[in-house]
Amino acid sequence: MTETTPSRLYGLAPQISASCKVLVLGSFPGARSLAMQQYYAHPQNHFWPIMASLIAGERHAWKELGYPDRMQRLGAAGIGLWDVYASCEREGSLDTAIRHAEVNDFDGLRHRCPALALICHNGGESHRHARHTQTLGVPVLKMPSTSPANASWSFERKLEAWRTALQPHIHA
Repeated sequence: MTETTPSRLYGLAPQISASCKVLVLGSFPGARSLAMQQYYAHPQNHFWPIMASLIAGERHAWKELGYPDRMQRLGAAGIGLWDVYASCEREGSLDTAIRHAEVNDFDGLRHRCPALALICHNGGESHRHARHTQTLGVPVLKMPSTSPANASWSFERKLEAWRTALQPHIHA
């Protein structure tokens, strides 16, 4: 029996602009997100309901919105998205399965995002690379993962943690 090596996967392009105040960094997109080419595409992920709660005031406010509209609202609130890994080998979607990862180049972020005031690592795997983002001279926080794999945190508990971190920085 021979072991097969997972093929190399490549992440999504950063969704950032010059007006980005808060950068949310995941680890690497899950299989569904890669297939759809959308951040946080898994329907059980709490990311979009949390952002809708913070920006629109209600967790289901964006449920019927398409991805481009969600991204537009996120950008208008001053929030950008990216991942710590540019590429990796992985079977499935779990962070624990990530192998041979290549970290994104964060050096140009301050130039691309002069208004950047906060970096939020979405979960522990992302936060393992905080040493790369701490060099940017803005606060760097470890946030509870919005992933359905983080079942020990309720939606309400995740929402409160994200609200505490983001509310001073976003345009709701």
